[in-house]
Amino acid sequence: MSGEFKKSAIFALSGLILCGGLYTTVATLAGLGVFPEQARGSLIYQDNELRGSTLIAQPFTGDTYFHSRPSSVAHLPTDTGGSNLAPSNPELRAIARQLSQSVSAREGVALADIPVDMISMSGSGVDPHISEQAAALQIPRIARARGLAQENIAALVAQHTATPSFGVLGQSRVNVLTLNLALDNQ
Repeated sequence: MSGEFKKSAIFALSGLILCGGLYTTVATLAGLGVFPEQARGSLIYQDNELRGSTLIAQPFTGDTYFHSRPSSVAHLPTDTGGSNLAPSNPELRAIARQLSQSVSAREGVALADIPVDMISMSGSGVDPHISEQAAALQIPRIARARGLAQENIAALVAQHTATPSFGVLGQSRVNVLTLNLALDNQ
């Protein structure tokens, strides 16, 4: 029995070293080589201060900033996830109604003119992007609050709009963090 135990222990230890150590090291180094920015968290620093990640939404508030999508996890990357409420759930409908009314009042638009991403939560709860329509909806409020021309803010939105990946995957989107940082740098 001792010989079988020794063989099993060697096999388990070899598997641990190969799969737990060697494989993860090679995969990490390959990720750093192929996607260095993403592998390091896509972090943005200004004046040696961490401002955020382009991959994780920030909870911007106030009239001078573009607002992110609503989050069921308060934009906490450690608690990612959706609300798991079905479209037929009365609680989800109440949340959507409250968000719609809040956005309508803040932006001064009719309920029917609100882009769906301004009232719907992403599956992760930390989606860093909004649609071009959601960004355009917020331009007048931000222009008034900052005393800037709407055309200047619209130009910033255009500069920070990413097209669909490979020209066909997904939709055009605006990263809220990079857009708000650009606003602050004006």
